[in-house]
Amino acid sequence: MRRWIGAVFFFLTACATVGDGGERAPHWVVSWAASIHGPYPVGNPSAQPDMKRAFPDAAQGAREQSFRLIVRPTLWGRETRIRLSNALGSRPVMFDGVYIGLQASGAEIAAGTNRPVTFGGQPGVTVPAGQSVWSDPVALPFVRDPSAGEWAGRKLAVSFHVVGASGPMTWHAKALQSSYVTWPGAGAKGHEESEASFPFATASWYFLDALDMRAPGDAYAVVAFGDSITDGTASTINGDDRWPDVLERRLRAIHGNRVAVANAGIGGNQVVGPAVYPPPKPFPGGPSALSRLDRDVLTLSGVRAVIWLEGTNDFSRNGNATFEAVEKGMREGVARIRAAIPGVRVIGATVTSALNSTSAAHGFKEQDDKRRRLNEFIRNSGVFDGVADFDQVTTDPQTGEMRSEFVPDNTVGGPGDKLHPNRLGYRAMGMAVDLKLFAPGQ
Repeated sequence: MRRWIGAVFFFLTACATVGDGGERAPHWVVSWAASIHGPYPVGNPSAQPDMKRAFPDAAQGAREQSFRLIVRPTLWGRETRIRLSNALGSRPVMFDGVYIGLQASGAEIAAGTNRPVTFGGQPGVTVPAGQSVWSDPVALPFVRDPSAGEWAGRKLAVSFHVVGASGPMTWHAKALQSSYVTWPGAGAKGHEESEASFPFATASWYFLDALDMRAPGDAYAVVAFGDSITDGTASTINGDDRWPDVLERRLRAIHGNRVAVANAGIGGNQVVGPAVYPPPKPFPGGPSALSRLDRDVLTLSGVRAVIWLEGTNDFSRNGNATFEAVEKGMREGVARIRAAIPGVRVIGATVTSALNSTSAAHGFKEQDDKRRRLNEFIRNSGVFDGVADFDQVTTDPQTGEMRSEFVPDNTVGGPGDKLHPNRLGYRAMGMAVDLKLFAPGQ
């Protein structure tokens, strides 16, 4: 394999449907995603408020209450749909009062933009345990021109009501985005534009795990698949400055509203561990990358590239995996991605340094030795279609540690842990990708 340092080797082959006139027909493209795990409260949230008043009993979960989840589409269209997930639940969950509108500020909806969401033409849906469901298409008439620059960075509010008690909640712990919840027993409030019924803020997403936009035929999505360093630990809450966010903004500046970047990171995630993920005994880092690959990558819409950054947690004291096991897992994962998505390009991202981290599970020499060996595999094995060399741009060559300017924590303040880059470090990572190699329609 030809070696690319600090760049992605990527030549896109568009696989969109071709219309009668030769043009590529519009299709669904994932515009936002959040890899779910659970059940709540098992996970690794950042800057999470105390949620005991909102959810007094985790076993009962949500109880006759409404959620207003704030999400940032990375590609806009005039029609959208959402996926609700009960993948880690233990009982069916009924949703109704589902709406989607433009966020004004906080939990408030911009006047006149809140649109009802249906499922098979019905205003509600019951999602069985272990399953998920897509909504019907929803028109967004307020998005007159999806390609207009005014939409970059704007956010949608997805509201829904849980009928009765949900039981254990499927969630994404580390949203680094403020969303909102009503009091238990408040009932269906998603139709309201006001913030008055949503007193509780949360830094997590619940039940919602994907949002698609109807996009031009040459539009496509890049999936960032990884652990907390993709999820954004130590970046700014509500700042959208994880490395995939930086990459998305750079792609938009060149290609406009034709490339989405979906974040499929889970804090604490591993390539090959845990071996099993039973609901009675979940793991804070979520199911292994291999076991969640179908849900978090292969079933997303319009995917044409995957950037895979993992391995740190496999080599931690919590994981203690061998290099050989992680190498085998990555080979298997890449093969499955290619088999499922014709023409896809899979980019290997080198693992950043955790040497001398203050985290109890990280920072020791054996972990770093395995990391270096994994990086050589990613760079030189030929398994990947290209390399994003994040190690090169974040590691101090004199110490082998993370560069000192990337260490202070931007989420909650403080000195940082020498494991997770801050906003400045994520910017360096997002800037390390050669954008000439991402061209829609090639």
